[in-house]
Order: sequence, then C-alpha cells, then structure tokens
Amino acid sequence: MSAWQFDRDAVRVFRFVRCAFDAETGVGQLVYAFDEGPELIETVTIPGAPFVLDDARARAVEQALRLLHLIAGVSYYKAGVPEDIRIESYGIDAGTAALLEEIYVNGLGEFAYRNGLNLHGRIKFPVEQALSTDEAAPALGLRKHALVAIGGGKDSLVSIEALRSIGVEQTVTWIGGSQLIKACAERTELPTLNLGRQLAPELFEFNRQGAWNGHIPVTVLNSAIMVFAAVLLGVDQVVFSNERSASYGSLIEGTGEVNHQWSKGWACERAFGEEVQRRIAADLHYYSLLRPLSELAVARQFAKTDRYDAHFSSCNRNFHLLGERPTSRWCGVCPKCHFVFLALAPFMPKPRLVGIFGRNLLDDAAQIPGYDALLEYRDHKPFECVGEGRESRAAMAALAERPEWREDVVVERFNREIRPQLDATEFAIEPLLTIDEEHRIPPALWGQLRANFTA
Repeated sequence: MSAWQFDRDAVRVFRFVRCAFDAETGVGQLVYAFDEGPELIETVTIPGAPFVLDDARARAVEQALRLLHLIAGVSYYKAGVPEDIRIESYGIDAGTAALLEEIYVNGLGEFAYRNGLNLHGRIKFPVEQALSTDEAAPALGLRKHALVAIGGGKDSLVSIEALRSIGVEQTVTWIGGSQLIKACAERTELPTLNLGRQLAPELFEFNRQGAWNGHIPVTVLNSAIMVFAAVLLGVDQVVFSNERSASYGSLIEGTGEVNHQWSKGWACERAFGEEVQRRIAADLHYYSLLRPLSELAVARQFAKTDRYDAHFSSCNRNFHLLGERPTSRWCGVCPKCHFVFLALAPFMPKPRLVGIFGRNLLDDAAQIPGYDALLEYRDHKPFECVGEGRESRAAMAALAERPEWREDVVVERFNREIRPQLDATEFAIEPLLTIDEEHRIPPALWGQLRANFTA
C-alpha cells in the first residue's frame, strides 16, 4: 500500500479481479483493483453455513456472486471513474453488460452531477462475444418463502404486515450493523436475518487521498446481496418496498432530471429482476411490494396500525451515527423527517403524529425552506428518498382544510402564499391513492394483496 498512491486523475483501469465464496464459512470475497494498485477486498457474510449445494444450485450461486461482484464494484469504480473497465476471471454477455452500464450511469447520476462529471458514453463493460444472451437459467425448485428487506422505516413495515396478512412465510432481512434496524426487525416478531458487508478498508484511504466520492445506487447493491443469500438459502422471493414515487427524480434547471433514488425506481427493478431470472434462477422472484402505490398511499397503509410508532424511523441522519441505537429516532430537520411527517399527517390523529416525532414540524417557521423544497416551490425536490412534489402539495392542501392543522405556521403560510398560485387539481389526494398495475409482484400474491391495499 505504501508504495502505491491513489491519484484519481492518473488511474487508467478499473479491474474486477475475482470473486469467490466459501460454502463452509458463508463468506464471499469480492476483489477489485485500480491499475497495478493493491487488491481491494470486500467481504459479504451469509449466516447459515455450512451450505450444501447440488450442481444446479452451485451454478446459480456462482452466477449470483458474479452479479453481486459486478454491481458492488460501483462503490470502488466511482473513486477514479476510469474509462477502461476489465473483468479478469470470467466473462459477461451483452445483456449483462447493458444492465451494468444502465446501473452505473443512472445510479451514479447524483454523484456525477455533484462532482461536475459526465458519465454518459464513458462507462463500457467488456462483452465476451462467445457467450449467448439466449441461454436461460433453469428453475431450481426454490421453496416458497420471502426474504423481505427492512430499513427501519414505514415502507418495509407496510410490506411485512401485508405479507403477514395473507400468510406468506417471510424472513425480515437487513445488511449491516444498525441497532435501530435490528430493534425494528425484532418488533415484527418474525424470523430475522442479518447479512454482513465489509468494505475494503483501502477505499477510505483513497477518499483521504482525494478520490471522487458521493451517492451510489445502494438499493440495487443490497438487492444483489439478498439475491445471493436467497439462492444459498433456497428461497424463491426477494422483496423490497419501493413505491412508484421513487421513479421520479429532481428536475434541475439546466441539467434535467437527476434521481437520487434511481435504483429504487421501476426501470432498475424491472431490469435487475429480469436479469436474475435470466441468469440465476427462473423461479427466483425479485419485486417491490409497494410499486403500485404512491408515497401517500403507503403512509395511509402505515397509519392503520400503531404497532411500530415507538420503533420505526425514516430519518437518514440516524443511520449515519456509529454504534448504539440513537436515543431520538427523528432529527426533525432533514428532508426525510419533513416528508414523513407531512405524508402521515392527513391519515393520522395529530396527537399521535406529534408524539411519534416529539414535536410539530409544521408549526416551526424554521422548517419553511425544507418544506418549500418538498413542494417544489422556488427549489427542486431534495436529493433524498421523498415523494413527488404533487404529493406534498396535495397533503399540505388537505391539512389547510382541517381546523387542527390550518393555523400551524407552515400550513398557514402555504395556504396564504403558495396555494393561490396552484391549479385546483394540485389539491386532490384521492387521485394519488390509486393503485397502479405496473409491478413485478407474482400474480397469485397480487390478487390477494390488491384487496388489502384498497381497503
């Protein structure tokens, strides 16, 4: 390490060196390098070892590991963004290369915007022409069971309760050491699975040496880890909780759309899910249970139970803290806190909502700039996982009609200053609560779930 210094402007090649999995220990290694620099070794740990695999499952595990290796590489590639990408221990076909280019270019969209970079046309994954794109993965006979991703927020809890309501066997799954997520997972009283991911330590040294840094498409990376776990555990579903609002980004003047949560969107879910069934296992279903719903529709579902009021948090600042579970689950000043408070307010009694957050965010003048961004009023939608501007405008308009909310300073100011500038169609919540039919939920499940979401 001491003989090789990282220089983001000098690196020429990003190398996918190799990947390997030890079935005895459950530890996978993902190895990368820049030029002739040190090997960057990331580890992923799947509990349940030793794993005994027949030939078909072993092949599927290898394919899942390779896909994970390729997607997880985005964490390292972004440090130098060289034009030359090499895959050294296996080849990929044109279909996989196209998927990876889509993930890297779009998933690094916010990163590129913030760093003044243009990645379009720069990222090209090498194709091994001898590999056929027509070869389809077989069905593995996976058992009917869902690994459901939990992030500690309202969305995954809505999915978990919806699956529980129709009797689907599930394991609540998360990646990393968050105490807050662990406590929320345990509150479900369902089986839990904590997957391990350890980044190569050299990456942090590269950052100190001036590497490019910024947001990555973490949802599709976590999806790849969970697909790998699902194949090892022999289960047929990997379930996320990304609503349809995730497909819409921030509209930035002079730049266009930049979507902070692109890898939560429909285009990524569809492309990744198709790749899983094409290359790994035909009977492994990857889908978002909430894709047919808006953020407001999810909030309405969450408000139906108070089971998680004292446990959930969508505040990202909590997840930046190291160590123990934070004493306060809501910072009260970030875009996620602003939006979740606003989205829940039309569907929840005011004392309950204020009790969850510990204060009334809509009666604090200091919060006005944050809410203006959510409303897309004189500002663009924040680079956060929040709903569309029209959802925030409709929720705020609904509160302006209610005696218990309309005198609060943020609501009163909306009613006086912003609402007169809007078209009346911006006020209606009901059209935003409709169910969409664009999703990857297995048909048999959707037939049961649809009734749950419309009740």
